[in-house]
Amino acid sequence: MSDDNYQVAVIGAGPGGYVAAIRAAQLGLKTVCIEKWVEGDKIQLGGTCSNVGCIPSKALLDSSEHYYRLASGELGVHGIDASEITLNVEKMMARKNKIVRSNTMGIASLFKKHNIELVCGQVSFASANDLEITGQDGKMSSLRADHIIIATGSVPIGLPIASFDYPQIVENSGALSFDRVPERLGVIGAGVIGLELGSVWRRLGSEVVLFEALAEFLPTADQQIAKAVEKSLRKQGLDIQLNTRVTATEIENNQVKVRYENQQGTHEASFDKLIVAVGRRPLTEELNLGAAGVQHDERGYILV
Repeated sequence: MSDDNYQVAVIGAGPGGYVAAIRAAQLGLKTVCIEKWVEGDKIQLGGTCSNVGCIPSKALLDSSEHYYRLASGELGVHGIDASEITLNVEKMMARKNKIVRSNTMGIASLFKKHNIELVCGQVSFASANDLEITGQDGKMSSLRADHIIIATGSVPIGLPIASFDYPQIVENSGALSFDRVPERLGVIGAGVIGLELGSVWRRLGSEVVLFEALAEFLPTADQQIAKAVEKSLRKQGLDIQLNTRVTATEIENNQVKVRYENQQGTHEASFDKLIVAVGRRPLTEELNLGAAGVQHDERGYILV
């Protein structure tokens, strides 16, 4: 990419970024979108939501619900006997991947339709209107824009006690791609991500334990709704451990041994897989926001 001038530059091609870029182009503005996520030789459009978040998780929630309703005998009252039901995880994942591809291809089509230039690389501000871009090959380029939209999204928060270096310990993307149903699954964090993923694999047959440090279930939600959701999930078979803190993990015999504390004392449990879903942090540390005069807090959140 040669140095160029644009009316709008969008950093990030996730849900916030690609929608902003498309709308700017629809309004007749010369628009560029810069995205650093590459798989193979293709830029990944759609961000976490489309590729390893909202879209694939909803696809698996849908598939797992169909399986659960049959396997649990829920449809027996309708005279539907599914005692010989089988599960093909590979085929379920293929459907999920097809949905993801269809969604990202749709975004690419809209970029092409509206003549949005797509650039691959890591962005850093040089000034409030100037961006420096480091490509996958290490080459530097720059561009200038009248308006710059920051839409870089977030990444999972890790835990010092549960390293993602081990294949048994995963975050959301790994939990959406298991090649078989774990016999026992642990989940640290009973927020939206933890509950969705725990629900998917419980429906498919896993014994699921969720560890939540807070004493209340979904404390920021309307409590009537939260209580109804908790009742439904417990009825489904999820073991939700509230007011419980995971203090250590270790890999032993190809399993994850988890040590945790609650009001009853200190306990241990072993799992085939452990999902860490304790929240996300903003992806802003490499942007050099200070050069643009943009302030942020100690966690990387932009002050608005």
